[in-house]
Amino acid sequence: MLFRVPHVLILTGILCLTSLTVHAAVGVGAAPLPGSDVILDGSRETLDDKWTYWEGPRFSSSLPIKWKILDDPVDSGTVVMSFDPAAAGGKYGTADIVTKKKYRDFRLHIEFLVSKPRGNSGVYLQNRYEIQILDGDKTKHGMGAIINESESPYHAYNGTGKWNAYDVVFRAARFKDGKRVERAKATVYFNGKKVHTDHEIDKVWGGPNSGLNGNGPITDTPGGLKLQCEGHDVRFRNAWIKDLNLDDADTDFEESN
Repeated sequence: MLFRVPHVLILTGILCLTSLTVHAAVGVGAAPLPGSDVILDGSRETLDDKWTYWEGPRFSSSLPIKWKILDDPVDSGTVVMSFDPAAAGGKYGTADIVTKKKYRDFRLHIEFLVSKPRGNSGVYLQNRYEIQILDGDKTKHGMGAIINESESPYHAYNGTGKWNAYDVVFRAARFKDGKRVERAKATVYFNGKKVHTDHEIDKVWGGPNSGLNGNGPITDTPGGLKLQCEGHDVRFRNAWIKDLNLDDADTDFEESN
C-alpha cells in the first residue's frame, strides 16, 4: 500500500510539515511494515508474550492461554487456533484474547482461516469495534462487515479452508472536554480488495460481554486488539500492527504493487 501520515521535519530552525511515505502490500502473505510489531507468528512464545485473556464480565477461562498451536493446514509453519473449552456452545466473552499492548491509531494486518461452515470469530479494533468473521453470513452481521454498521463484502471472501486477510487503517474516536467530537474511522481491505473506505463507526455492539464500552458510551481509553473465541475452529497467522498518529480525520489508503 501507499500510505501517508503526518511527519515533522526541522529545517534551519523552521518547523515544517511534510509526509512520511510507507510502502507495503495488502492481502494474504503481506510482509510487516518497517517498525511494526509482529503479534502473531504461529508460535506459543509470541502468543504468551504478546497476548492475554480479556477479563470481561463473562470471562471463565484461565491463564495460560488455552488456544492451540497447530500445523498450518495449507502452508508450512504453525498457526493459532481459536478454540477454548470455556467458549463451547458459542459463549463469546468467556475466552477472548487481547493484546497486552493498547492502541489508539494503527495499521493492522491479520490473516485467518475458517475451518468449517458457519465458523465464527471476530477481530476487535481497540477491543471495541468488530470486523466480523462469520462464514455463510452476507448480512450486516456477516463476514467482513464492520458489525451492524456496514454491508458484508462477502464477494471478497476466499471461503472455508482458505487463508483470508484483513488490512486496516484505524483512527480512534476523538474527544474534547470528555465528550466525543469525532467517531472512530476505518478503511479495510479484504483479500486485497478495498471494501470499507474511511467508514465511521458509532458504537460497540453485543453488550458488555463483547468489548470495552459495551454497556455505555465510548470512552477515550486506548484498547488492545482482540480476537474472539466462540468455540469454533478459526485459525490465525501473520498478524502485525503499527502505531500511527492520524491528526487528520482520514484513514483512506492505497495499495502499491
